[in-house]
Amino acid sequence: MTGAPGVTRAPRATGTRAQAVPAAKPRASSGSKAANRPAKAAAKPKPKRSTLATVWDSPLATYYLVAGVTATLLAIGLVMVLSSSAVTQIAKGESPFGVFLQQAQYALIGIPLMLVAARVPVRIYKRFAWVGLIGAMALQCLVFVPGLADEVGGNRSWVNVGPVRFQPAEIAKLALVVWLATVLGRKQRLLGQVRHAVIPAVPGALLVIALVLVGKDLGTALIVIMLVAGAFFVAGVPLRLLVTGAVVGGLGVWQIFVTGQSSGNRANRIAALVQGCDPDGTTAQGVCYQLLHGMQALGSGGLTGVGLGASRQAWGYLPAASNDFIFAVIGEELGLLGAGLVLALIGLLGYACYRIVRRHDDPFAKVAAAAIGCWIVGQALVNVGVVIGWIPVIGVPLPLISAGGSALVTTLVAMGILLSLARTEPGAADALAARPSIARRTLGVVAGAGRRSPRGPVRSGGKSQSGRKAHRGRERPVR
Repeated sequence: MTGAPGVTRAPRATGTRAQAVPAAKPRASSGSKAANRPAKAAAKPKPKRSTLATVWDSPLATYYLVAGVTATLLAIGLVMVLSSSAVTQIAKGESPFGVFLQQAQYALIGIPLMLVAARVPVRIYKRFAWVGLIGAMALQCLVFVPGLADEVGGNRSWVNVGPVRFQPAEIAKLALVVWLATVLGRKQRLLGQVRHAVIPAVPGALLVIALVLVGKDLGTALIVIMLVAGAFFVAGVPLRLLVTGAVVGGLGVWQIFVTGQSSGNRANRIAALVQGCDPDGTTAQGVCYQLLHGMQALGSGGLTGVGLGASRQAWGYLPAASNDFIFAVIGEELGLLGAGLVLALIGLLGYACYRIVRRHDDPFAKVAAAAIGCWIVGQALVNVGVVIGWIPVIGVPLPLISAGGSALVTTLVAMGILLSLARTEPGAADALAARPSIARRTLGVVAGAGRRSPRGPVRSGGKSQSGRKAHRGRERPVR
């Protein structure tokens, strides 16, 4: 018997249980298989990112990178200052730790200043930019005051004020960074016009460079020029203006310090670099002496070096072994690996500045990071170039490593400014706020230890604390 068309009736039960017949599965067409493949592919779990990649993309990566590289370079510098100066101090009849302790004192001054600079808001730097620049130029003018100025190596770049001896040009670098970042950051959209790009940034920068050059400190002037060029380039100043300024500035420096002093020591150093230094020639004990001994120190280090404190050139053969030529001692005592580590750390510091320029949305932060990066990395490259004989010998210390109080303190403050900028990167402030502080974690551990007693539950009035909790639990019915 059939029912309505299209309806199949169920079979009758005849003593035995009727078995259900499974419905036939429709044959999947080739199109349906192809349609199911993307779903299966999408259902696969995504590959997990490595921990290093996750940390590197973190908003706090720049902050920790600057802090870690600064601490490492400072530690290497203190060790190398002790290693390169101990022998000469003993030869003078003084304590072998004299130069080291003095450098450590400057580090103890610079580290708190760096931490304070890292906490200063960016608006404070902008507010006091003009005051800082004017004060720095006033300090730079002290190198021309008789009785206060101190001439070293033909350069009038030091000032003695009572027991304090410092180099005002280092402070001028720091003030110029903040001032250029403030001025160029406010006028960023107008820098395509020449008059806005020139005024007031160019006159202010030229005044600082001129004050340094009048004191005959060519090395510091070159670093200031690099600093200014980096700030102008990142700010968006037209390239034709930068090229014109570089050509005019280079011709002026050549005319004043090379052509105008054809018989001076600086011209002889340039001539020795161009003609080459012969170890057996007449210049081996003259202008080539320092360069030759620096090359000998680097060449004798090999891959792993001769060991800390075992430098032969530091026994009075290499002048300025603890400051301007400390990289030669690093190459001799720590070898190619040690020298490469120092260069890699400097490169990481430059990359941290690049990250701030790319990731930050504040024009002030971009210009300041670029200026500091050109300052630190450029000064390191000039120092290394002098040691390996690519640049004429000029007095430029290796940042955070060479002995020198003014350079060390101001460089640490510059690192503090970088930390302040890194703290304000997009997402960095929220990440820092979400991170538990050391004090909070310590208090949590102490409080947890206080709640757990080693003798079991604390008894009070004959009843244990656990009994009270159970009693309170019975009194309060569960709803």
